[in-house]
Amino acid sequence: MLDARTASEVLEGIDLSGKHALVTGVSSGIGVETARVLVAHGVDVTGTARDLPKARLATEKLRAGKRAGGGLDLAELDLASLRSVRECADRLLHAGKRFDVVIANAGVMAVPEARTVDGFEIQFATNYLGHFVLINRIAPIINPGGRVVMIASAGHRGADVDMGDLNFDHTPYDPLDAYRRSKTAMILFAVEFDRRHNAAGIRATALHPGAVLTETTRAMIDQQPEAAAAFDWKPVEQGAATLAWAGFVAPANEVGGHYCEDCHVVAINDDPAADFGVRSYALDPDRARGLWVKSEELVKERFG
Repeated sequence: MLDARTASEVLEGIDLSGKHALVTGVSSGIGVETARVLVAHGVDVTGTARDLPKARLATEKLRAGKRAGGGLDLAELDLASLRSVRECADRLLHAGKRFDVVIANAGVMAVPEARTVDGFEIQFATNYLGHFVLINRIAPIINPGGRVVMIASAGHRGADVDMGDLNFDHTPYDPLDAYRRSKTAMILFAVEFDRRHNAAGIRATALHPGAVLTETTRAMIDQQPEAAAAFDWKPVEQGAATLAWAGFVAPANEVGGHYCEDCHVVAINDDPAADFGVRSYALDPDRARGLWVKSEELVKERFG
């Protein structure tokens, strides 16, 4: 059932003063709304963006003053460049601030085929691989009891990752298929990160925010109006709700290592005709470990 609550309603009456959060992708859409709601509830937010001038403009009023102890600072981060990712991580590590929640929101959707400066397929690199390096590098400054929230998609139900061809080196490129694979990878990351860190009290989860009206999806609607008509579209205020719930409201043991939609954990559903549930391949612990190892090989960096 569609949960029509907004993020503000999910957090109603909850004081988050003293909490610190990192939110990637705060130049538009869900990222800006998430930052706005968290700051309103007292969270000190660090928001990242590839285009800092755009992010400054989008968050100008939000950054104008602190509210109930909350505030927003911006940091430059281009997830499609491992150099930028590592530089951002280094700055965060040296800043001395620790995080209670990390929200991996930034990403691209169904873009034409392209390679990053590091030679990776653009959607796999931006949506998944950049976050893989960033979050692993800043793991030492995530507080015990903290959470990592990966913004995946119901689109994962359309494609598993191809462990033998992560970069479409041998497979004909399809923009939507590449997007779906990258979102499956994000769920698998949450599964393995949660396994590696839950003993230290840090949990990870993945979620689908809903079909949300953003700059990216509006462009898709203009190009494919018939396909877009099949979705129950949410405004960004509702799209940020499950992020707020998974990051700050739901019990850690309930969401850790799982996949959520509409402010609840959803069950496995492998019916190819089903438009609800999570595919078993996205939660497979062996596939999660395998993707982690391959990712370390790609970025030439190992994480304990």
